[in-house]
Amino acid sequence: MEYQGYSLLRIKLDRGVLFVTIDHPPINILDLPLMLELDRAGIEMEADENVKVAVFDSANPDFFIAHVDVDVILQLPTEVPPKADSLGFFHSMVDRFRTMPKVTIGKIEGRARGGGSEFAMSLDMRFAALGRAVLSQPEVALGITPGGSGTQRLPRAMGRARALEVMLGCDDFPADLAERYGYVNRALPPDEIGSFVERLAYRIASFPAQAIALTKASVDSAELPTAEGLIEEAHYFNQSVATNEAQRRMRSFLDLGGQTGEVELDLPSMYDSLVE
Repeated sequence: MEYQGYSLLRIKLDRGVLFVTIDHPPINILDLPLMLELDRAGIEMEADENVKVAVFDSANPDFFIAHVDVDVILQLPTEVPPKADSLGFFHSMVDRFRTMPKVTIGKIEGRARGGGSEFAMSLDMRFAALGRAVLSQPEVALGITPGGSGTQRLPRAMGRARALEVMLGCDDFPADLAERYGYVNRALPPDEIGSFVERLAYRIASFPAQAIALTKASVDSAELPTAEGLIEEAHYFNQSVATNEAQRRMRSFLDLGGQTGEVELDLPSMYDSLVE
């Protein structure tokens, strides 16, 4: 698939990894044009069989995504509409990155506030640069509530009390504290984050697409009651076992010495040998 016609995103596909760089000067404000491009990129990458992993970063070292354009929010109706019975545009746009059968990763090296934080939280994983990355939900300071998924994703990631501290305190959370709170997966030195994220992305992309997609779907079922989630897990496991690639890799694993002491002492080093 050709990713053409983008003016605010720079997109490159390499070995199953789609690199998406946000480039919307001066501060990567999440306005309607950027929302529309992110939405289109999400739709295209979801349908692209060549993509296994998508990595999002920014061309601006100071801003990942500043926040949603306040002018856009001011255009919303002041008469409260009826409660919706389906997801609106913004929720659909960000949630696609959570639900698509690809792995989505955020490499955060600048500020990600408000809608920028909510976009990052919708990705499967987040990695932040020490001394540079900052995350926050400042909406309450403006008299509004987080409305782009923050009130749902933060409590699931860090617990109710810490999520309320983030949203009601409206303070900036630097990378090291964000890591402690569960806001991001890891905080890494600026000179290491790029190589770490690339290595992880390419490593995941070397694994079977079906196993990646089924694992992600199974993890999402963890929000169900435990017994229901276990039933879903068994169903996804059975689907993965039945794939031709799983059968081939498991046989190769045994042929290459899997389940022997010598190989099992350093098992990750042999995974590349399972690639056909």
